[in-house]
Amino acid sequence: MGALIIRRTLTLSLAFILSLSALPSFAATTKPAPKVTTKATAKATAKPKVTKKPIVKKRAVYKRKVVKVSPSPSPGWPPKGFLPDGNTDEIYAKLPTTKELLGVLSANPNLSKQMKSCSRYACGAVQIASYPGCTWWEITANVYGPTSDTDATSVPYGNLRTTVAPTKAKQVVTVLLVSTEPLKPKTIVKNINITCYHSPRTELVPTTSYTSTYVVPTPTPTPTPSPTTSS
Repeated sequence: MGALIIRRTLTLSLAFILSLSALPSFAATTKPAPKVTTKATAKATAKPKVTKKPIVKKRAVYKRKVVKVSPSPSPGWPPKGFLPDGNTDEIYAKLPTTKELLGVLSANPNLSKQMKSCSRYACGAVQIASYPGCTWWEITANVYGPTSDTDATSVPYGNLRTTVAPTKAKQVVTVLLVSTEPLKPKTIVKNINITCYHSPRTELVPTTSYTSTYVVPTPTPTPTPSPTTSS
């Protein structure tokens, strides 16, 4: 709210005064003389010179308003839409929707950079959180895809392992699971297992490794009919 500026103005009311003077009459001794009547002439009175006093403006005094900043409310726990581990309810995880993932990517340049690989390779995504926090995380998953271009039966392609840096208590982190499996239709990342460690790290984090286990099936040869001989 701005400071209130108060102005006081002094106004002078000027009154003009007109004064009249009467002259005496004279009488003759012999004959009456015509009376001479003189009319009183009003003297012109000079108008007093009025000097206006300057208007004194009071300087506005601005008071700095102190705004108290309230701390941001802590996020609700457990996070909405997250599933617990089922045993201790210490670890929570969620598979983000496409809309949620795009929102996270727009605010996280590092994830956006990683996401570029997902235009060529099979990827997954998971959001994780822990009630007490973790010294580091380990996430394993499997990559599945169709048996062949002509057989849509889903088979395992390989194993994916991702480690994540430490997180604070109740901190939600979005992790991209990036494999080196070439992306093609119906290739998915599933069977995601999440481990939260409280012990000291035994390896550098974060890391990602992928081991391909897919063996291209050997086409079964078509038997060739034996030649027949005529007797």
